[in-house]
Amino acid sequence: MTEPDLVLRAVVPATPKVTYEALTDPAALRVWLAEHAEVDLPGRYEFWGRSVPDGGEPHQRMLHVDERTVRFGWTVEGAESTVQFEVDEDADGTLVTLSHSDLPSFEEVLADKAGARGALQTFWALAIANLADYLAGRELTPKIDFTSSELRSSVVIGAAPDEVFDSMIQPEHFRKWFGANVDIEPRLGGRFAMGGFDLDPGGARFVEFEPGRKAALRFADNETTTWELDGSEGKTRLTIVHSGFDPANPPYSAWGGWLSGLAELRRYHELADWRPIWRKIEIAGHPEGLLVTDQ
Repeated sequence: MTEPDLVLRAVVPATPKVTYEALTDPAALRVWLAEHAEVDLPGRYEFWGRSVPDGGEPHQRMLHVDERTVRFGWTVEGAESTVQFEVDEDADGTLVTLSHSDLPSFEEVLADKAGARGALQTFWALAIANLADYLAGRELTPKIDFTSSELRSSVVIGAAPDEVFDSMIQPEHFRKWFGANVDIEPRLGGRFAMGGFDLDPGGARFVEFEPGRKAALRFADNETTTWELDGSEGKTRLTIVHSGFDPANPPYSAWGGWLSGLAELRRYHELADWRPIWRKIEIAGHPEGLLVTDQ
């Protein structure tokens, strides 16, 4: 395998044996990864469907398998890449390492010029977050629908709306569950900058801001992300919507980032002994200091 462009390391709440089974059992894959999966090791490892980039049909080919590793080639929109899963023992469960080589550059992804391949990084972040919840017996976070130009999703969080809202607009909380440095001015007209104001001085702006109920961020390209919160009996239904983009080129990469973040936001509020699942995130070309995994 060539030097990977993406490395994700996460701790999941199961033994290596059970985790490996979840990575290789087609019935399990159909829950946490994709609508369709067929596995017949050592020769076949395939998954496809609307929640998979370029997922109209399977495009994977098996390269290597042993008792703790699965490696396969994956052709997405005509470009070949290599993916590897590894499982190792960890004091808190199992350390899962996902490596993916031959990905588009960070600049191409940021400029929305990489097509479906540009969403592979956040596709895997959401998939591994859902793997962790699958192994814990928790409800999964909705997947990306790569066949739709409507970017809208809802989750139920076991906390009151004011608590959830504060964790989304107070930077000290946001950094913890999202795993990124961020500067936030929590008010109407205030700035929101992933990576901080030093990296992005202008940031996005809050064009709506109703504490405990709703906030909307408008970015420099006029795309808008809206959070709507509705609560009852100590729980919150959080609906997130992204709009204002070219429907012929939905920003699936950014959308996957929000969804994978929501998975951690749910755990942040619902688990008494919460720790981030992420031990390491490396993305080639990513601005240094943007991501935080040492909490």
